[in-house]
This record gives sequence, C-alpha cells and structure tokens, in this order.
Amino acid sequence: MNILCLTHADFETPGVIEEWAFKRGYGFNICRPYKGETLQNAQNFDFLIIMGGPQSPLALDKDPYLKEEIVCIKQAISADKLILGFCLGAQLIGEALGAKTMRSPEKEVGVYPITLSEEGMKDPLLQGFESSFSVIHWHNDMPGMTNEAVLLASSLGCPRQIIRYSPKIYGFQCHLEITQEGMKDLIAAAEHDLAPSPYTQTSTELLQQNYHDINQKMIQILDRYLFLNEQNNELRSDGNRNLKNALG
Repeated sequence: MNILCLTHADFETPGVIEEWAFKRGYGFNICRPYKGETLQNAQNFDFLIIMGGPQSPLALDKDPYLKEEIVCIKQAISADKLILGFCLGAQLIGEALGAKTMRSPEKEVGVYPITLSEEGMKDPLLQGFESSFSVIHWHNDMPGMTNEAVLLASSLGCPRQIIRYSPKIYGFQCHLEITQEGMKDLIAAAEHDLAPSPYTQTSTELLQQNYHDINQKMIQILDRYLFLNEQNNELRSDGNRNLKNALG
C-alpha cells in the first residue's frame, strides 16, 4: 500500500495518520505543493489523503497550486483510487466532483461533538460509534455536496462534518488526526484564529482536551476503511474469476 499525502502548511501535519501508516508498514509519501513540490513526481500511489490548511477553495487564485491538487484528485477518482480528505482536503474533494465549497454557518475552533445522521450510524466506517462524539475543529468553510453524496455527521456550528461521496471517497470537515503536540503547533502558528466566537475555545481549553481517544477513532476508521476496500477487491476478483470460469 503506497499512500500519497498532500499537506498545506508546516504546522498542519498528518499527525496520527502518519504514525498509523508506519506501524502498518505502508509507504507514506508527503507532497507539499505549497512549497513548490510538483504533483507530477508523486503519481505512484494507491491511496490519496488530502490534509487541511489555512487556504480556501473560495480563493483559488490566491493559491493556484490548489487547482493542480484538484486535477490530481480528479485523476485519482478516474483511476478508482482510495481517497480521504480532511478539512481543506474534504473541500478540495468536493471541488473535484463539481460541488462548490461554502462558508460554514459558524467558525469552529476547538474540541466539540459531532452527531451522526441515520446514514452515519449505518455507515461501515462509523458503525458502532456513539451517536455523538468529540472531534477536533479548526475551520471557517465546509465542503460542497454532490447529488450522490451522503451526509454522515453534522455539528451545531456546521451542518457538513462527514460526507461519503462514494464507498471509496470520504470527506471529513472535522479532524481526528491532530495529536496533542500537533495542537501545540497549530496554536503557535495560528493564534489569530482563536478570536472569541460561539464555537471557539481558548488555547488553555484546547490543550486540556483528550486527543488520545479522538486519535484512536481515527485509527479505527483507517483500519476499517482499508479492510472494507480490500474485501470489496477480493469480491470483485472472485466475481471475475467465476465469470471467466462460466464462460469457459
């Protein structure tokens, strides 16, 4: 399994996702288009993960490399790759599928609960989770919805928290990957985002949160995601073999 991870800021890393990949023995390549690294040299992957960042799809001209990322996501969709996006990454997936990013009703910065929809309670990645559980938020925007997309979770400040665009493509407006150390880096780099609002915690509140439990949910989701897709691949392979045998 070769994973390509697109990041958008030095202070916003893959966090526990990178740790998970190394422990599982997967290849994990980080590409930083915001530093001029070209996506043309990072095409050999099975699984594309797009992380968050301070940029916005509502201002693509300000950060034109985001347009190249959208092209990369479109190519990955066409090639039937595995794709997960977080925060900005979820918004870029929506853009690649023709669904425009929107402003969230509220800015959210902190650890707040999300609530699963009926479809979310049944989704194979989230099945068995509590109907409401805490995740990490740090955003002003939210991803667009295609006609085929299924809303899996929402929060009081943002109606689009987890979206299933297809069985292989999920967008998480929220974060589950940020570790305690990663939160310290975020606070140091983006303290201006902590200006008071109904859904913004102070730096003290942020540093007192339980990131371990949130990170464990991220690991569960990643393991389930790969297991389910491996099962689907095996079923397709079996089906193809049976068809060939039936045809002689």
